[in-house]
Amino acid sequence: MTPTLPMTLTDRKALALHRARATAFFLQEEAVAEVQDRLSEVNRSFTNPVVVTAFPQLWPDFPSIADNDTLDLQTEAQDLVIDALTLHWANDPVGQLVQCRRALRPDGLFLGLLFGGQTLHELRACLAQAEAETTGGISPRVLPMGEIRDLGGLLQRAGFALPVADSFTKTVFYRDAFHLMADLRAMGEGNALAARLKHPTRRAVLARAAQIYAATYATPDGLIPATFEIICLTGWAPHETQQKPLRPGSATARLEDALKAAVKNG
Repeated sequence: MTPTLPMTLTDRKALALHRARATAFFLQEEAVAEVQDRLSEVNRSFTNPVVVTAFPQLWPDFPSIADNDTLDLQTEAQDLVIDALTLHWANDPVGQLVQCRRALRPDGLFLGLLFGGQTLHELRACLAQAEAETTGGISPRVLPMGEIRDLGGLLQRAGFALPVADSFTKTVFYRDAFHLMADLRAMGEGNALAARLKHPTRRAVLARAAQIYAATYATPDGLIPATFEIICLTGWAPHETQQKPLRPGSATARLEDALKAAVKNG
């Protein structure tokens, strides 16, 4: 039987071009700070870490690899794997997580940060309404980002022990929707969906979306908010000294408790 290949979600060539032009890294820098903060809670020294990232210049203290479909990792070669805001572009997120888990030595730590389902919910709603009004249909524009409970389940499917999924949000304010969309391009997070329209969006659609955004979400001083939800996935490579895995669908434990339990058993 021919194996089922994962759906091609991302146009990797387009994504690489977008990232090459990136000039705004404030969310990537937020990810760096978050990882550093979380690692400070672990009473353990890591001697063989690696970061999966599109922007290695932001991780000067860590070896890094690109987020290709097949990661440049060797079995049980690392004691720490960090995935820094790349998983939301993966064609096969579970496959990426499995590769990270296999690369970890027993009791090694995985930390993954990715954009969650609440990210850009304002822009997504406004674009959908504007396009439906203007063209009578809706085209693929934004990644189908996962919800926190579902993403926690992916850790268990990938074979991680002590899985934890938690999140935080960052709200950024912009002059208007055009300013926000320009900033997304500057982040390297422009539309790189394989199924995207291959021609520029009609100006009328964008203008209408900006009108809806301002009318629906603008603050008293005329700025518009943009929500970025960052989900943090934590899991450990299985080891006999660890606690028993959580039952499926229950990856909602507090990060601090999981880290303390793992350190105590280490």
